[in-house]
Amino acid sequence: MDATNQIHALSIDVEDYFHVAALANVVRPDQWDQQPSRVVQNTQRLIDLFEQKQVKATFFVLGWVAERFPELVKQLDQAGHEIASHGYSHQLIYRQSQDVFRDETLRSKQILEDIISKPVTGYRAASYSITDKSLWALDILAELGFTWDSSIFPIRHDNYGIPSSPRAPYEIRTRSGEIIKEFPLTTAKLAGLQIPAAGGGYFRQFPYPVFKYLFATASNQGQGPQMFYLHPWEVDPEQPRFNNASWFSRFRHYTNLDKCEARLSKLLDDFRFSTVSDSYQQYAGELATIESQNLVTANVS
Repeated sequence: MDATNQIHALSIDVEDYFHVAALANVVRPDQWDQQPSRVVQNTQRLIDLFEQKQVKATFFVLGWVAERFPELVKQLDQAGHEIASHGYSHQLIYRQSQDVFRDETLRSKQILEDIISKPVTGYRAASYSITDKSLWALDILAELGFTWDSSIFPIRHDNYGIPSSPRAPYEIRTRSGEIIKEFPLTTAKLAGLQIPAAGGGYFRQFPYPVFKYLFATASNQGQGPQMFYLHPWEVDPEQPRFNNASWFSRFRHYTNLDKCEARLSKLLDDFRFSTVSDSYQQYAGELATIESQNLVTANVS
């Protein structure tokens, strides 16, 4: 167990294996209902593990999933986990119009709130697609009643990232003057480079000791809260495989699925985790406020 009392954020993006951007070229949204769903059984594996480890998490639930499996959302809420929105259709925001994004985000929020009968104020974009091309999404999130977000990844990537954005939690003042709390995805700064250490494919592809070292380095040995994420399909090595996907997409999606659950169990022993809101609340550092239009040129702390 991490010797510090720092609470890191444990987050799960509740989507099915066929929703991911890496497979978007081989399974279209209009084909999703034809695929055998595995999201309930895979999420249950995580629920059971978290109960065993006595840890709470934030579950960013895709509206498409919540609409079809409302009992899963109720179970998560009743178990004391935090419910947040992952949008509705898992499409990249910077490829959507502002009107489509607003409609889908509101739809997802209302679905979740109707199921758990409480406000949903947290959001995460599909594939971290709030970038310098889609900062307008922050204004819409504030307009719809969201108060915090975890969509900005301070790295360079082919699909997402704002490399110059802060690495520690901060506040964003939108163009409309509203404040959105931002909890960025974890990166470790080594030799002047920002190395992703937040979870997901990075968690599966790096050897566990390497990932553990990067995560600890990112937190300055426990001095700052970090964000970890995973998807239910990542603990499911038996999921159907799309062999017609590109080799790179198959590498991203299928590498070390058989090792992920055991590694997650180790991570929960090695660091202290709770929900995003619990981690953010504990953070004692002075939060910087950044104007949204200046976010892409923000100094990295």
